[in-house]
Parts: sequence; structure tokens; C-alpha cells
Amino acid sequence: MSSPVDRPEVKSVLAIKRRGLTLALLTLAYFFSYMDRSILAILQEAIIKDLRVSDFAMGIISGTAFAIFYAGLGLPVARLADRTNRVRIISIALAIWSGFTALGGLATNFWQLLGARIGVGIGEAGSSPPSHSIIADLYPPEKRTSAMAIYSLGVGLGAAMGTVLGGTVLHFYGWRAALYVVGLPGLLLAIVIWAVVPEPKRGLSDAQVAVQSDRQPGFMECVRALLANRAALHLIMGFTLTSMIGYGHAAFGPSYLQRSFGFGPLDIAWKVAPAAALVILAGTIGSGKLADWLARRRGIHAQATMVAVFKFCALPFMVLFYATSSTPVAVTCYMAALFFGSCYLGPTFSLIQGEAPIRQRAMWSAIALLVNNLIGLGLGPALVGGVSTLLKPAYGAESLRYAMFIFAAITPWAIFHYWRAGVLLRRAAIARAS
Repeated sequence: MSSPVDRPEVKSVLAIKRRGLTLALLTLAYFFSYMDRSILAILQEAIIKDLRVSDFAMGIISGTAFAIFYAGLGLPVARLADRTNRVRIISIALAIWSGFTALGGLATNFWQLLGARIGVGIGEAGSSPPSHSIIADLYPPEKRTSAMAIYSLGVGLGAAMGTVLGGTVLHFYGWRAALYVVGLPGLLLAIVIWAVVPEPKRGLSDAQVAVQSDRQPGFMECVRALLANRAALHLIMGFTLTSMIGYGHAAFGPSYLQRSFGFGPLDIAWKVAPAAALVILAGTIGSGKLADWLARRRGIHAQATMVAVFKFCALPFMVLFYATSSTPVAVTCYMAALFFGSCYLGPTFSLIQGEAPIRQRAMWSAIALLVNNLIGLGLGPALVGGVSTLLKPAYGAESLRYAMFIFAAITPWAIFHYWRAGVLLRRAAIARAS
């Protein structure tokens, strides 16, 4: 005989009752994901000297190799998440990537560190698709973007905390100890999520769930449905191009500050990263609230248009950050670019989940992340590192400045895709209303 708590109606009430706690824990898991993923950036100069590797090699370790396994496993994991318990998947994945993060501290050469980072990529493949699906089930469309914006705080705050902890531990104890410190606590969080987060009913917060079939669509059916949705395709392209720029910056930003402006790891950890975290917090939460308000006032399409406008505002600050030789101007422009540039994740995740059929949400998320990570994460750091390595004979320590400036010039292409997604979403809304 099943326990009363296992009855669907009881589980649904419990899931709604704990949705704030669930969102907080999923955000914390995403925080750990990005902290573990991005910590190599602040450790990079020490690793380069210790293991005697090039910028290009570090780009492969932090970007391409990680992305291939992260993105490649995302689809089968998402397929599993659309069929089985998503909370269990997230918990197991968190334990895997946390353990491999700590194992990276034992590496004594390029290949061992590469293997550890591949393990991190394998684990992190089980994080975002099931998390997106759970959040979409717990929050109705009019609240979903704010919830997704809170979840997306894991990106900026995780990267910032990785810099704070990594830079601090690096200064006092070395880069190996830093990997132990950020990796091991994730094992405890995995246990907590397994124990306290309930698995919500699919489509719990969607009005259309009553007319949805329980039939699980096939993989190719999911792919065809996504390819037929032009707005979703433009969202994925804008997301991917933005991420390619962002991942390239995240991988080499601390090195750029050290080489071109004379910052030390502790300066970045204690001054730049905390300020950046506050700016990201304000920009992400504020843009999420604004996006939900715009959706209520003007329609859901306004969220994509908002991202395009904010990215347009960020562009001149980003360009000046790489063009100036003044430290105060560079830091000010960096913070302004972060504020406007942190707006895109919440609306993008929310819009893709809103366009996806309920039984395909994890798969659509995984496909979006597959494209984003193979191109954005797979190419971003490697190309920045490669261009920097090519330019180093001519420009020396300033080679990173020019490499990152080149990638900033891609931003208008991303802006176009978000603008076009907004146009198509508006047309679809008008067609449904007529």
C-alpha cells in the first residue's frame, strides 16, 4: 500500500508549498555548478606556470573539452528527465561534478587536469535541463521569468564566488587547495536536495495541462517541434552568441586584469568580484521583474525585445573596457556592461520553456544548451586563447586585450536574434488572438 504522501494530489500540494525552497536549492546547485566551472579563470595564471601550458591549452581545458561532454550528455539526461524523477537526477549529477572538481586539485599535468574537467562536464550535464523543467512546472507563466531570473543568478554569483574563494585560497594555500575548497561542499548539497525537494507533477502550474497527453514524444518529434518554432531558434542563437562572448571573457577576464592592469589575484578576489556580484544581483533580479511587468503590460514578446535593448546598452561599455588603458575607466565600464548584460538568462530560459510543449521542456532546454555549449562554451575560451596565443609574439601581455576586443564585436549579431525573436513572438500572439 502506498503512503498518503505518495498520492498525486498530496505531492502537488507539497511541491507548491515548498516551491520557494525548491527554487532556492536549485539556484544553489546552479551556483555550485558555475563556481566549479569558472574557478579555473582566477587560478589560470598559477596553473599555466605550474603545469607549463599555453593560453590555448587552458582554453581547451576550461572550454572545449568540458563543453563536448557537458553538451553531448545533456540530451540523454534530458530525455531521462522528461520520463523519470528529475530531483534524483540533479542530486546525482551534483555529487559527480563536485567530486571531479576536487579531484582536479590532484592533477600534476595537462592530461590529468583535462580528465578531471571532463568529469565536471559529465556531472553538470544533469543540472540545468531538469531544473528548468521543474521551475516551469512550479511557477505559472506570469511569474516564471522572475523565477528563472532568480535561478540564473547562479551563473553570475557562482562565477563571482569562485573568483572570491579561488583567489583567496590561491593566495594563501595554492591553486590545488582552491579546487578542494569549492568542490567538496557540493557533495553535502546533493544529499540535501535528494532529501527535501519534492518531484512536482508535470505541468502543475499550466492551465493547458488538462489537454496535454501523457504520451512521451520521441526524440525526433521534439527536434522537429523545436525546428518549426522560429522564435525559439532565434532565442537559442542569441543565447549562444552571447554565451560565446561571455565564456571567453569569463575564462580570461581575470588574466586580462592581471596582465593589462596589474591586478593581483587577491585584488580581483576581494575587490572586483564582490562588486561584480552585487551588480549582477541587481541587474538579474531587476531585469526579471521588469520582464514579467512588460509581459503583463505588452505581451510575452516584450521580454525578448527588452534583452535586445539591454544588450545594445551594454555594448559601448564592453568595447571601452577592452579599449581603455585607464584602470578606473576599465572597472567602471566593466560594471556597467555587467549590469546591462546580465539581463538575458532569465527571459531566455523562461521564453524557451513557455514555447515548449509540457512533455518536451527538459528536451528543449537540453537542445538549447547543447547548441549553446558546443558553440558558446566549446569555442569561446578556446578561440580567445588561440587568438591571444597567435597575437602574443606581436603584442606580448596585451594580446588578450585584442583577442577579447574581437569577440566583443560579435554582440550586434546576438542583438539581432533577440530582436527578431520578439517580432516573431508578437506575430504569433496576434495570430492566436485573431
